[in-house]
Amino acid sequence: MDRRWGVGMGLFSMLGLASGAGVVEGAKAPLFEAKDQNNALVRLADYQGKSAVVLYFYPKDDTPGCTAQACSLRDGFTAIQAVGAVILGVSADDGPSHKAFADKFHLPFSLLADPDKRIIGAYGVKMPLLGFAKRVTFLIDRQGVVRKVITDAKTKDHDQQILALLKGMS
Repeated sequence: MDRRWGVGMGLFSMLGLASGAGVVEGAKAPLFEAKDQNNALVRLADYQGKSAVVLYFYPKDDTPGCTAQACSLRDGFTAIQAVGAVILGVSADDGPSHKAFADKFHLPFSLLADPDKRIIGAYGVKMPLLGFAKRVTFLIDRQGVVRKVITDAKTKDHDQQILALLKGMS
């Protein structure tokens, strides 16, 4: 399944249907608010001045690549927190889907429901024909500035990839 997904995404990229992220490094991160899997309202502005934010977009709950990525972030959660960052996941799935996914894999971070794709659109990560999010991660500093955009997420080692970059931001 993962290999076919990768081949499909490669074809979309060649056709220009899966372009790079719209928000670039050095830009102010677009503000947003959304409900997470526990129906809590999460606002990006609430983290300004307090912690860095790992904002990761992914296509679909409980699919092979998305599960590998989420579990990697789960496994690295404590280390990522230790360097002063929080993790927020975003997909077009709804709250109940996120709840089932988070419960099944014991995910300790918020998964934000974006079924109307407002956040996905604001960050420029919407796949045109498919409508869901591309796999892109934004590292946002305490001032709300995008410091890194990761478009080549290593799903099984995404926590290590992020940690190395977060340590370089300090």
